[in-house]
Amino acid sequence: MDTPSLFDPITLRGLELAHRGWVAAMCQYSADPANAPGVPNDWHLMHLGSFAAGGAALIITEAAAVNPTGRISPQDAGIWNDGQAGAWQRITDFVHRHGAVDARIGIQLAHAGRKASTYAPFAAGQGSVPPADGGWQTVGPTADPFGSYAAPAQLDEAGIRQVIRDFADAAVRSVDAGFDTIEIHGAHGYLLHQFLSPLVNTRTDAWGGDEAGRNRLTLEVIDAVRAVIPDAMPLLLRISATDWMPGGVDAESSVVLARAARERGVDLVDVSTGGAVPGASIKVGPNYQVEYAEAVRRGASVPTAAVGLIDSGTQAEEILQAGSADAILVARAALRDPHWWMRAAAELDAKLPWVPQYERAARRGMF
Repeated sequence: MDTPSLFDPITLRGLELAHRGWVAAMCQYSADPANAPGVPNDWHLMHLGSFAAGGAALIITEAAAVNPTGRISPQDAGIWNDGQAGAWQRITDFVHRHGAVDARIGIQLAHAGRKASTYAPFAAGQGSVPPADGGWQTVGPTADPFGSYAAPAQLDEAGIRQVIRDFADAAVRSVDAGFDTIEIHGAHGYLLHQFLSPLVNTRTDAWGGDEAGRNRLTLEVIDAVRAVIPDAMPLLLRISATDWMPGGVDAESSVVLARAARERGVDLVDVSTGGAVPGASIKVGPNYQVEYAEAVRRGASVPTAAVGLIDSGTQAEEILQAGSADAILVARAALRDPHWWMRAAAELDAKLPWVPQYERAARRGMF
């Protein structure tokens, strides 16, 4: 029987990945802001390492803030200093040693912009964390807040340039920490998406005003990161391909952005949706974002990854067979079953190696 498309290898620049079933970035809100702000710890090692043992070919970390004010919450991980990079290296080494397949790991570099300094989902509080409780002044393209969150300070030219430098510096640390790829987070209403969306970016200067102006920050971040990472290292970009609101980002504008990103050295676009503004009506269901991955793939001639309520191997295989995407990112399904890839392989009658410690599980009828 032919190998299912899900378990076909794929090469991005100089990185060969064992198959096309990957782990999407999922925030864990588990760093210790009092004693080790932004530092990934044993929880992150266990969380990410379990996917490697479970058969994932590529694991994308949670959003790692490029500076302290870019954290979504005080409990977010970061990579704005060398201590954090050293802690990440412990995790990259673990993934490389203990993958069922030749597991690889990428870091998602992010800045939350006006959606920063918020309580973690499982904290007692909600909304913006005040400075007295460990919060900070947020920033954005304008001083308009996200819903009831605290108002951000509008970034000036110097502040924008510093953000670009912070992304580049974080990329250098990521390379040194042993990551195999880097993903730039331009989705979910965080800072780069805030600049991309006409619903948020109402500036009239060179960082707004028209589509080229709104796309400028994301493209300059891509340039800055691409310039400091090895040529053989692939660069990924996560986007929200629609704001699910009239007048916002849509499939057509996302194709324009993705095409420009490809020309500047992005090797794959990770296509998600939403998050720029509160109150959007999102039609959530199985494969609800796949059409956007397909639109970007075809319109921009760039490889894409599909994400969003993709729960089974059969579902993932159908997406790939249809040519809607080049890879599949699983998130909540991986939380439910960190060995999702083993289950998908059995479902698709494919062979996937087990880590030696778990091989007995593959021999049915034995105990």
